[in-house]
Amino acid sequence: MPAQLVKNMVGRMVPTEINGEPAIPYQGIGKYRPTGQKYAPKISTCIDYPSDGNKLVPTLKNALEKAGLKDGMTISTHHHLRNGDLISNLIFDIAKEMGVKNLRWFPSASFPCHEYLIKYLEDGTISHIEGSMNGQLGKFCSQGKMKKTAVLRSHGGRYQAVQDGEVKIDIAIISASCADAFGNANGLNGPSASGLIGFALADSQYADKVIVVTDNLVPFPCYPWQIQGNNVDYTVKVDKIGIPEKIVSGTTEVTKSPDRLLIAELTARFCEEAGLIQEGFSFQAGAGGTALSIGNFFADIMRKKGIKARFARGGSNKYLVNALEEGLIEYILDGQTFDLDGVRSMRENPNHVDTSPFTSYNYHGKGNFASMVDVAILGATEVDLNYNANVVTHSDGYLLHGIGGWQNCLFSKNVILPIPLFRDRIPVIKDEVTTICGPGELIDIIVTERGIAINPLRTDLLERMKGTKLPIKTIQQLKEEGDRICGPSTKPNLSDEIVAAIKWVDGTVIDVVRRVID
Repeated sequence: MPAQLVKNMVGRMVPTEINGEPAIPYQGIGKYRPTGQKYAPKISTCIDYPSDGNKLVPTLKNALEKAGLKDGMTISTHHHLRNGDLISNLIFDIAKEMGVKNLRWFPSASFPCHEYLIKYLEDGTISHIEGSMNGQLGKFCSQGKMKKTAVLRSHGGRYQAVQDGEVKIDIAIISASCADAFGNANGLNGPSASGLIGFALADSQYADKVIVVTDNLVPFPCYPWQIQGNNVDYTVKVDKIGIPEKIVSGTTEVTKSPDRLLIAELTARFCEEAGLIQEGFSFQAGAGGTALSIGNFFADIMRKKGIKARFARGGSNKYLVNALEEGLIEYILDGQTFDLDGVRSMRENPNHVDTSPFTSYNYHGKGNFASMVDVAILGATEVDLNYNANVVTHSDGYLLHGIGGWQNCLFSKNVILPIPLFRDRIPVIKDEVTTICGPGELIDIIVTERGIAINPLRTDLLERMKGTKLPIKTIQQLKEEGDRICGPSTKPNLSDEIVAAIKWVDGTVIDVVRRVID
C-alpha cells in the first residue's frame, strides 16, 4: 500500500513513511524539536582488540567478512576522494562476490565514477542510495529504476541522521590517504591526499563496525588523527585508494564568461554597498567559477579598505589560500579541499583548520558555525517567486545534483544566490520550483546579470540600498524579463510515483522527487 501523503508547511505533498520507516513532514523553520538521547553504538572492550594495537587484516574482503557483512545492511562511505574514488566500487564488487543482497549505500556524496554501481542497483546487490546522486545515478533514480526510495540530505543532515539514530550504519568504510595499523587516519599525507576526511567523522563515531582503508600505512602514531583509531575495528592496506588527478576536482578557476563575471561583480558591489564587507566579517563561497570570482572581488575590496576577514568557510582552493597567506583572512575553517594548494595549506598552516559537519552544520547540536557566517554565496538550479530554491533537480525534473552543505548555509546572516537569469534558453526564475530544497524565508538576495532582487522580508537591506545605482528589481520583474527573452518555461513531465525524498536539516521531509516520464 502506498504511504500516506500529507501537505507540509511549504505546501508540498510528502509521505509519512519512507521504505517502511516513519517520516516527519517539514513543519517550518525551527518548529520540529527532537526529544530523547543521541544514538549510541554498542559498547566495545579492549579485550577484543590486539593489545599491540595492530588491527591490520590482509584484504578488504577479509575486513568485510570479519565485520559480518550480510543482506540488508547499511554501508557508508565518504566522498573526499571525489571522482577519483576507487574503494566504494570495490566494496560492492566484494559484496556481489559474497552473494550479499539488498544493501543500503549511505555515501556522503557520489560522483560520476560511481555510475559503475548501477549494475549492482539493477541486480539487487544495492537496494537504494541515501546520499547525493548526480549524472547517471541521478538519472537512474529519476527514471524510477531504484528498488526503494532514495533519500537526499545535506552534509549536516547526514550527520544529524546518524547522530539521532535515523540511519544506523552497520559497516563504515573510511578511505584515508594516511593511517597507522591502530586505525588513526587523516587525509593530509600520501599520494592520495585529499586534505581532510571530516565527512567520515559521524561514521567513525556511530557505526557498529569501522574499517579504515589506506594506501599509505605509517608507523604509529599517524598524526594528526582526523579519525581516531579507538573507533576503528580493522585497518586494510591496499595499493591505491584513489586516482590523485581526479581527487582534487570541481571548478577551480575563475569564470571567463562575461555574464558570470558581471554577476560576480554585482554581488561584490552589493555586499560592499550594503555594509556586509567590514573589518572582521566572515564569508563562505563555493568552488564554482562565479563563486571564485566573487572571492577575488572580495579580496580587492578588503585591500582597498585595509581590512581583513576573521574567517572564511571552505571548500578551500588556491584563491582562498592566497588570501589567507596574504593576511586578508585570519582563518580558513575548511570542510573539504578542492585543490592541492588547499591540501598543502591545511598540512602546513595552523590557521587553516579542518572541520566536520558536526562543528559546521549539524542542526541538532548546541549551535554550529553556519549561523555565524556573515555572507554565504550559494547556487541554485531554480528559484521561484517566493524565493524558494532548488538545487537537486533541473527544470526537466531529473535528479542531477546533491544538496551538500547548501541547506545548512541558509542559516547564515546574509544568503546570496548569484545565478544566471537563464540557462540553455530556460529561465531560472519560476512561478514554482520543481523541487523545494530551501524555503524562501532563508534566502535574502538573488543576483543575476540583469538585476538584483532583495527578499521583501529583508527590510533592513532594502532600506540600506535606497539610492544605489545598482540595478535593484523585484523578483517578479526578473522573472518577466527572463520569460520575455526565452519564453515561459514549461513544467517537467512527472508521474505521481515518488523516487526520492528531500530531507530538511532537522530530518523532516521538505519535498519529494517524482519519476520523470520520458
